[in-house]
Amino acid sequence: MDGDTEMERMQGEGEVDHLEQPSPLTDKERVIIQDSWAQVYQNCDDVGVAILVRLFVNFPSSKQYFSQFKHIEEPEELERSTQLRKHARRVMNAINTLVESIDDSDKVASVLKLVGKAHALRHKVEPVYFKILSGVILEVLGEEFPEVVTPEVGAAWTKLLATVCCGITAIYEEVGWTKLSTSTG
Repeated sequence: MDGDTEMERMQGEGEVDHLEQPSPLTDKERVIIQDSWAQVYQNCDDVGVAILVRLFVNFPSSKQYFSQFKHIEEPEELERSTQLRKHARRVMNAINTLVESIDDSDKVASVLKLVGKAHALRHKVEPVYFKILSGVILEVLGEEFPEVVTPEVGAAWTKLLATVCCGITAIYEEVGWTKLSTSTG
């Protein structure tokens, strides 16, 4: 019964979806994500900073949203930015909440709604940056934790992050992002 409404809902959202909506995480994938994250989260601050520094070095346009370091080029200097370190902690905490609540779809939806709305309405961040950040997260986790992030673990994280991107993109659409960006463009 439940499955039918889910399918209809997803088909109904087809026109909104610019990213392929992944299939729901399996129980095994949820366990894999929670187990691997437990090891990553022990190094929460360092990993968070490494992810954001990689994002800003490889995709410098993403710095435009951060007043305090948008002109900083040097990775070492970026690492020392208090604004960057604060944001890194926020990102890691948000991921931690998602992972902890992976079985609670309402909680996941409310986190994505908060993040999506803040970035669309307050910060005016182009939604593509969530997709870019997902790639950077996968890259850094794979490099920093090669023994943890096996191909199977990487695949589960890819699916989770794709789900997050789809959820956030849907929130952007909901708050009328396309209208926003064309009216200011």
